[in-house]
Amino acid sequence: MTSPTGRSDSPSGHDGAPDPEAGSQSGIAPDIEPDQKDWTWVLERPCDERGFDAGALSGRQVAAMLRANAVSWAAVLRRADAASRPERQVWSPLEYACHVRDVCRVFESRVNLMRLQVDPLFDNWDQDATAVADAYGAQDPAAVSVELSAAAEAAAAAFDAVTDGDWQRTGRRSNGSTFTIETLGKYLIHDLAHHVHDVRG
Repeated sequence: MTSPTGRSDSPSGHDGAPDPEAGSQSGIAPDIEPDQKDWTWVLERPCDERGFDAGALSGRQVAAMLRANAVSWAAVLRRADAASRPERQVWSPLEYACHVRDVCRVFESRVNLMRLQVDPLFDNWDQDATAVADAYGAQDPAAVSVELSAAAEAAAAAFDAVTDGDWQRTGRRSNGSTFTIETLGKYLIHDLAHHVHDVRG
């Protein structure tokens, strides 16, 4: 379900209200409300809005779905209105795409960390502050398209590299949420698929 920010999901950070991983809210644009909802329920039941059942996926499906999702964003970012917000409190397709690019980068890092370490604690990432600090809405859509494709491919390669015995390796957020590599992948795919839906990709 879409939040007031226009984001349906927040896989990288906001898993509770409040979430310690959200960090400081200073610098957040006043017309965008930070998303602090708990979205881990998508691993337990189908999405209320789209019926997408992330829990039914297998880890081995994640990489191909990441690559397919990136193709959809290339078309979205070619739109003439890609940088325009449909409403003041809803991200533009460009802002969504910047977020998806950065989520892919964060998740690539986390998967690789989980493969190398035993039950690592993830570094915090404040996605809302990043959107402001990096001026998502002012970035070049063509450049973002290239960067998103590269980030999605790198994340897909990280999931491709997971061996059969490693899918249940765990990692933790600072708010106490624990993921296996497989559930992290499922969670990521739901988020990115829903964002494509949000921008009608």
